[in-house]
Amino acid sequence: MSEDDNNMEDYPTEIHDYLAAFEKSLGSVDEMLKTMMSVSRGELLQKLDPLEQAKLDLVSVYTLNSMFWVYLATQGINPKEHPVKQELERIRTYMNKVKEITDKKKAAKLDKGAAARFVKNALWEPNAENEHTSKTAKGKKRQ
Repeated sequence: MSEDDNNMEDYPTEIHDYLAAFEKSLGSVDEMLKTMMSVSRGELLQKLDPLEQAKLDLVSVYTLNSMFWVYLATQGINPKEHPVKQELERIRTYMNKVKEITDKKKAAKLDKGAAARFVKNALWEPNAENEHTSKTAKGKKRQ
């Protein structure tokens, strides 16, 4: 009997796909961590603007706390009753604030000068010729 066959007997076959997906996800996380760890934090932060630095810090701390959440679950501890839950919620709050700032930067800005010119040109302004014809027309109607 091979080692794979022996491992297949250790858990129900119904969860094999879930375990395979989990293993693939762990591989992706491992690759991402290796990539992030290959560059010093100082070098990385120098290349980013303050908003991008905040995003990087928030993603890093959220990832770390999420991994701790998974660790607690694998140890039989309910992470929903652990302080890590409040920490994740706090981080999410800050992530939402950063997202609002990013959205405000991306939002269309009103050019007040252009808007004023647009409105001014869109409104009808009587000129001397139009005033004369309108006065004449009013005078004829009154008579």
